[in-house]
Amino acid sequence: MTMNFFRGVMGGQPAGPQPTGAETIHKLCDRVASSTLLEDRRDAVRALKSLSKKYRLEVGTQAMDHLVHILQTDRSDSEILGYALDTLYNIICNDEEEEQDMAAAPPIPVSGKHKNVPVSDENAQKQEEDLGVLFTDKFLGDSENVTLLLTLLEEFDFHVRWPGVKLLTALLKNQCNQVQGVILVSPMGVSRLMDLLADSREVIRNDGLLLLQQLTKGNAAIQKIVAFENAFERLLDIITEEGSSDGGIVVEDCLLLLVNLLKNNSSNQNFFKEGSYIQRMKPWFEVGDDNSGWSAQKVTNLHLMLQLVRVMVSPVNSPGATSSCQKSMYQCGLLQQLCTILMATGVPADILTETINTVSEVIRGSQINQDYFASVKAPSNPPRPAIVVLLMSMVNERQPFVLRCAVLYCFQCFLYKNQKGQGEIVATLLPSTIDANSISAGQLLCGGLFSADSLSNWCAAVALAHALQDNLTQKEQLLRVQLATSLGKPPVSLLQQCTNILSQGDKINRRGSKVQTRVGLLMLLCTWISNCPIAVTHFLHNQENVPFLTGQISENLGEDERLVQGLCALLLGICIYYNDNSLENYTKEKLKQLIEKRIGKENFVEKLGFVTKHELYSRAAQKPQPVFPSPEQMLFDHEFTKLVKELEGVITKAVHKTSEEEKKEEEVKKTLEQHDSIVIQYKDLIRDQDTQIQELREQVSTLSLNSEQMQNQITQQQSQIQQHKDQYNILKLKLGKDSQGLSSSQGEGAHVNGLHSEELSQLREEVEELRRQHTLQHTQLSDKDSLINTLRCGAAAAAQTAEGGAGGSDNTELLGEVESLRSRVQAQCAEISQLQTERLELIRRAEAVSSDPASSSESSADTVTVSELESRLAAQTTEAERLKEECRGLREGHAGLEQQLASAQSTVAIEQTEKTKLQQEVQESKKEQDDLLMLLADQDQKILNLKQRLRDLGETIDEDEDELDARDQFGEDDDDDDDEDEDNND
Repeated sequence: MTMNFFRGVMGGQPAGPQPTGAETIHKLCDRVASSTLLEDRRDAVRALKSLSKKYRLEVGTQAMDHLVHILQTDRSDSEILGYALDTLYNIICNDEEEEQDMAAAPPIPVSGKHKNVPVSDENAQKQEEDLGVLFTDKFLGDSENVTLLLTLLEEFDFHVRWPGVKLLTALLKNQCNQVQGVILVSPMGVSRLMDLLADSREVIRNDGLLLLQQLTKGNAAIQKIVAFENAFERLLDIITEEGSSDGGIVVEDCLLLLVNLLKNNSSNQNFFKEGSYIQRMKPWFEVGDDNSGWSAQKVTNLHLMLQLVRVMVSPVNSPGATSSCQKSMYQCGLLQQLCTILMATGVPADILTETINTVSEVIRGSQINQDYFASVKAPSNPPRPAIVVLLMSMVNERQPFVLRCAVLYCFQCFLYKNQKGQGEIVATLLPSTIDANSISAGQLLCGGLFSADSLSNWCAAVALAHALQDNLTQKEQLLRVQLATSLGKPPVSLLQQCTNILSQGDKINRRGSKVQTRVGLLMLLCTWISNCPIAVTHFLHNQENVPFLTGQISENLGEDERLVQGLCALLLGICIYYNDNSLENYTKEKLKQLIEKRIGKENFVEKLGFVTKHELYSRAAQKPQPVFPSPEQMLFDHEFTKLVKELEGVITKAVHKTSEEEKKEEEVKKTLEQHDSIVIQYKDLIRDQDTQIQELREQVSTLSLNSEQMQNQITQQQSQIQQHKDQYNILKLKLGKDSQGLSSSQGEGAHVNGLHSEELSQLREEVEELRRQHTLQHTQLSDKDSLINTLRCGAAAAAQTAEGGAGGSDNTELLGEVESLRSRVQAQCAEISQLQTERLELIRRAEAVSSDPASSSESSADTVTVSELESRLAAQTTEAERLKEECRGLREGHAGLEQQLASAQSTVAIEQTEKTKLQQEVQESKKEQDDLLMLLADQDQKILNLKQRLRDLGETIDEDEDELDARDQFGEDDDDDDDEDEDNND
C-alpha cells in the first residue's frame, strides 16, 4: 500500500481522480509526523523535497515545522537530515538560485552572482522573493533554529554539511541583520563557520566563502571576529593556491570577502597592516610583458585586488592609518609594482584606469611616495616622466572619459600637500626652464587650457589650480609666465590670456560660450588670486576685466549661465576682499560703489549664492575623486568647493560694509594690535616674574630644608653633650673619692715612712705633674670662655637682625642653649677649682711630712702598716692616672663639640640673613607684579570695550581669543592666590 501511494505521488498513473498537490503534501506531512519507522519518515521527506520546487508555497506552509522537528530528533541519520535541509533550502531561496543549483553538474557553485531577470518575469520574481522572505521569517521565528543549523554544520557528512551551508546562506540573503544577531551571540558560532574554509572538499569551502560574504556585510563586530579567527591568512593562502590574478571564481570570492572585512573597519585594517599582509599583495600585480588576451575573470580579479589596495589607503580613513599603509606599500615595493602596470602596454583600459586611481590614493599626501612617482619614467624613447605621459592622455580628447578623470585625480593626488611638486610643475612654465626639445607638464597644461576641447580646458584649468593650492609662492611665480599668442605680437601673461578668453568677443564665441570652459577658467582665476594681493593687482590692472565681470553679473541669463554668473561674482568678491588698494581706480571702496550702482548689493549676494546652490556642487564636495556620469556634468572640483565655502561669508560681509565701517574697523584693528602688543609684552614680563618667583620659592624651600637639617644636627649634638655631661659627672665623683683616699694615704705614709726619702720625692713629682695639668686645664678653660663670649655676641646679633617667625624663634632657642652650656661650663670650672684646692692641700701636707723628721722616726716600728699603705698608694695612683686620661679625652671631645656648635650657629645666622633678604625681594616682586596686574586689568577692560564696540558694529570676534584672555586672567589670579598662600606659610 505504501509503495502504491508513492507511485501515485512520484508519477504513476493509477485510475480514478488524482489528488491535488496540497492534498499530497498534507498526507506526506502526516506520514512524517506519525511514522514510527525511520525508513517511512525518510521516504516522506524525500517526496517533500521532490515537490518543494513545484509546490513551494504548500510545502513551506505545511511542512516547515515537521522538517525542523526532523532536524532536532533524527540527528543520527545523515540521509534524512540532508533531505530536510534541501527541502528547507528550496522553499527559502529564490528561483534564480534554484536554477543555478539545478544547472550545476557537478554541483560546484559558479560565481554566486545573480543573472539578469527579463522584464516580463519581474512580477514573478517579486512574488518568489516575497515567498523567500515570508518563509525566512517563519523559520527565524525561533532563534534556536539558527543555533540548530550551526550545530549541524559540525557534521562532516557531505549530505548534511553542504545543504546546511546553502540554507544558512539563503537565510542571510533574505534576513541578514536578524541572522547576524543570532550568530553573533551564539557560542563559537563564527568559529564553526570559519572551519568551512579548512574543509578539504572544494564545493563546501567555496560555498563557505559565499556564506562568509553574506555574514560579514555591514557588521563590524562580526568582521572583527572573523579577522581574528585568522581569516586573512586563510584567504591569502587560498588566493595563492588558486593562482592569484589568474585564478578562477574562487579568487574573486576571496577578494570580495577581504573587501568586506577591511572596508570602513579601522581595526581590521590595522590588523592587516600589522600582520604584514600588505607585503603578500605585491605578487598579485606581477604582470608579464605579454598582456594580450586577458580573460574576463582575470580582469575581474585584478580589479578587486586594486580595490582592496584602495580600501587600505582611502582618503576617508584616518590620516595616521592611511599614512602608515602608504609607507608599507612603498617599502615592500607594491607602489613600484603598480607603477609598472601603469606604464605597461597592452593592459585593458578598465584595469589601467583603476590602476591610475589606485596609485593616486597610494601617493596622496605621502611625500616619499610622491617623490618616487615623480621619478617614474615611461619606457619610451627618449624616456619621459610618467606624469607627462599621463597628462598627454588627459588633454587628448580621443581618450576614454573615465581614463581622463583618473589621470586628473592622479595629478591632484600628486600635488596634494606637496609644495615641492607644485614648484616643479610651475617651474616648467617659467621662461628660464623651458626646454624646446622636450614636452613638459606645463606645456601640456597650457595646451589643454587653450585647446578647442572644453573638457581639456576644464581638466587643465583644475590641474593648474591644484599646482597653486595653498601656495602663495607659486601663485606669484605663475604671474611671470609669458605666452606667445601669434607671430608679430608681443607675448602676454598667462593671467592675461585667461582673462582675454573670458572677455574678448571672438574668443567667447569660439570657446568661452561653452559653460564648461568658462567654469574651469573662473575656478582657476579664483584659486589663483585668492589670498594673493599681488595677483589681484595684476588682474585688476587689465581695464577690461572689471567691466566684463559686472556685465556678466548684472545680466538676466538662463539657468545654464547662472553658475557662470555666480563664479564671476565670487571672482569680483575676491578682488574686493584681498585688495591692497594699490590701484587708485580699483580700491575696495570704488569696487563696492561700482557693485552698488551697476548690480546692487542684494542682487550681487544672490548671484554669489548660485554657486553653492548648484546640484553638482554638493556632489563634488563629498569626496576628492572626480566621478562624473558624463562629461557635461564635469563642472566642480572638490578642493574648489572648500574655497567657495570659506570665501562666501567673508565676501558677503565685505560687500555690505560702508567706508566708515571699514575705517572704524581698521582703526579698531590697529588699536587692538597695539593693545595686543602691549598685553603680550606685559604677559611676557609677568611670565618672567613668575619664573623668578618660582625660582626664589625653590631657593627658600632649599634653605628651609637645610635649616631643618641643621636643627636636627644641633639636637643630636645636644644629646651627645648631655651624654658627655653625665659621663663627666660620674668621673667627677670618682675623682673626688680617689683624691680623698689619696690625701689620707699620703698623710699616713708621711707619718709611717719618714725615713724613705725616695717615696717622698716620687710623691712630689706626682704633685708637680698635677700642677702642670691644672695649669693646662686652666688655659683650656680660658679659651672656652673666649669662644663662648664670641658665640654669645654672634647669637645676639642674629637675634637683633632676624624678623619674627620661625627664624627668630630658632635663634632665641640657640642663644638659650649657649647660655645653658656656659652655665654648665662655669659649674665644671667651679668643680675644677675645688679639685685644685684639694690638690694644694695635698701638696701642703706632703711638704709638712718632709719637714718633720722627728715625727717620722717615731713610726719606724710600724713597718707592716707602711707596706700596706704603699701598696694602696700604688693602686690608687694607677687608678688616678687612668681617670686623668679619660678626663683629658672627654675635655677634647667637649672642645670639638663646642667648635661644631659654633660653626652651626654661624651657618644659621648666615642663612637667616639670606632668608631675610629673599623675603624682602619677594615682597618687592609681589608689589611690582601687583602694579603690572593693575595695568593689565586696565588694558583688558579697554580691550573688552573695544570688542564690544566691534560687536555693536557687526564685526565677528573670535571666541577662542576671548577664552584665551579669560584663561590668562584666571591664571594670573591663581598666581596671586599662590603668592598669598606662600606668604602666609612663611
